[in-house]
Amino acid sequence: MTHPSLPIALRESIARADHDHLLRFWDTLEASARDRLAGQLAAIDWDMLGELRRLSRSSGPEIVAGAAAGLAADLARATTPPCHRLGGDNANRAATAGRAGLEAGHFGAVLVAGGQGSRLGCNGPKGVVSVGSLSGATLFDLLLGRLRGIARRYGRPLPLAIMTSSATDADTRAWLADHNHGGLDPDHVLVFRQRDLPAVDDVDGNLLLDAPDHIAMAPDGHGGMLPALVAAGGLEWFADRGCRHVTTFQVDNPLSMPLHPEFLGHHLLRDAEFSTQVVHKREPGERVGVVASDGQRTFVVEYSDLPAALAAERGPGDRLRFHAGSIAVHAFALDFLRRAAAAPDPLPLHVAHKAVPFLDASGARVNPRTPNAVKFERFIFDLMPLARCVCLVEIDPAEGFAPLKNPPGAAADTLAHVQAALDAHARRLLHRAGVVVPAGVGVELAPWILDEADLAAVLPPDSRIEHPTVVGGGG
Repeated sequence: MTHPSLPIALRESIARADHDHLLRFWDTLEASARDRLAGQLAAIDWDMLGELRRLSRSSGPEIVAGAAAGLAADLARATTPPCHRLGGDNANRAATAGRAGLEAGHFGAVLVAGGQGSRLGCNGPKGVVSVGSLSGATLFDLLLGRLRGIARRYGRPLPLAIMTSSATDADTRAWLADHNHGGLDPDHVLVFRQRDLPAVDDVDGNLLLDAPDHIAMAPDGHGGMLPALVAAGGLEWFADRGCRHVTTFQVDNPLSMPLHPEFLGHHLLRDAEFSTQVVHKREPGERVGVVASDGQRTFVVEYSDLPAALAAERGPGDRLRFHAGSIAVHAFALDFLRRAAAAPDPLPLHVAHKAVPFLDASGARVNPRTPNAVKFERFIFDLMPLARCVCLVEIDPAEGFAPLKNPPGAAADTLAHVQAALDAHARRLLHRAGVVVPAGVGVELAPWILDEADLAAVLPPDSRIEHPTVVGGGG
């Protein structure tokens, strides 16, 4: 086959990589399908394929065992770094510093929203999953609504960049257009897309077709944020709007509080380049990574990479030795992100052995039940060892961590768990404001309500809610 509609240089790249199998259905494709496949082929970094193959081979059990042994040796010298605690020592000074930073417009935010809601039974971005038990509010509604409340409180627009993926970009842009950008100033909202990386089979390291006109690809992980933001001009976009720091947070956590003044204040007072929120990990089996330090560098270890013996080790007060659980809420100095982006390979690729559907030589679709391929992703926390100062801030998970990750029936992180957490959070805030909510009466807070001061604007003290209510729903 000559494939005349493919550029000569692209044909030569495919041939050099010995990947003519990607074109085996070319002659059967309509013009539009050929264009789709040609576009995908042109976007692949063919020079990078050798590195992907090398990494796929290094993911074998013998190599993984060796890597785990090396990590265990590093962790043998490590411990949990000191953590500030929200509401603890220096809380008032930190909160004052954080509020001053917000009033000056020195903070922006990045929402990581590349994930789909298919696992949760939703077609489209995870951000459009409905989580409000009374209002039906989506994750986007709640998260952008909270940012709207912060912008209202501090009297200035809050720059927000939203990272999408090839799977969520079009639908996310449509949602923003249809919902007035969640009430945010559209001139202060930037949408940018992370890269896709191809999966490779675990035998030869070859790319796979999952349709006659489509190569099996996957987003490059939350670490794809930095190169994608740089490529979109996002660092300059934030700087042009007065930002000196940016926070990052995940779309699946409706309680997320990346712009909590006290968190931001600790970041500023420490002159930190990388700050991160953590929760106190109490049991070894909790599925969160941990932050550790060996005295020279601070780093995050994924829960799946933490050796069981070290995960269970306890110290004084029966605390786990590694108890700072990472929840993927970070703050970065903008200058640090610029420096990190200029460093060679600041975010290495990680491998994951997965079951990836593919087409066999006859064109039949194969849905493997066991892992057959390797996917690649980057982790944003791999920037942590590059930072001159890392600041940890421990939060109460009941106030800021309710991730939606699992379908109904799972033991944790389901829609039912998230709705219960939102209900409990609302009841605590109403109780502190002197509002009575009898047991069994459903209640929600409008997302722009941040604390008792906002509640006072819509409910007088000693109020009583007798019927299911979305408090402040018109705000």
